[in-house]
Amino acid sequence: MLTLEEEEIDLRTRHLRFDIALLASRLVGATDWLVHNPDTRHLKVGYFGASTGAGAALVAAAERPEVVQAIVSRGGRPNLAPSALPYVKAPTLLIVGGYDMPVIAMNEDTLEQLRSPKRLEIVPQATHLFEEPGKLAAVARLASEWFTYYLR
Repeated sequence: MLTLEEEEIDLRTRHLRFDIALLASRLVGATDWLVHNPDTRHLKVGYFGASTGAGAALVAAAERPEVVQAIVSRGGRPNLAPSALPYVKAPTLLIVGGYDMPVIAMNEDTLEQLRSPKRLEIVPQATHLFEEPGKLAAVARLASEWFTYYLR
């Protein structure tokens, strides 16, 4: 959700990836474009966010609760979006690696704050990036099932 120039800056500073307001505004802009485009306005909208992108997805979903109908967070940092959580209406799936203890704790806290349908899935023997064999496939299966159910 960053421009090429911003990505170059972020490689050096690592600060833009944590600018949740900026990332969420970009996602809201893309969502608004989808809703107003004649070719896409009939489609249902779901967000998939990883790490800080999950925080941005939650903020954007809170800003467009009538449009966003499902969210999947992979190794997400929902702690970066605490004020948005009570306003998220979309069913939210939180997926975390079993070895990613700090992120598990963050997502357990988030689960308590969300008022929408929600679920936490912990993928056994997976780290934050799900780099172990078969673990990213497990994430894909969980996300696919969630989106298939809520975006049908």
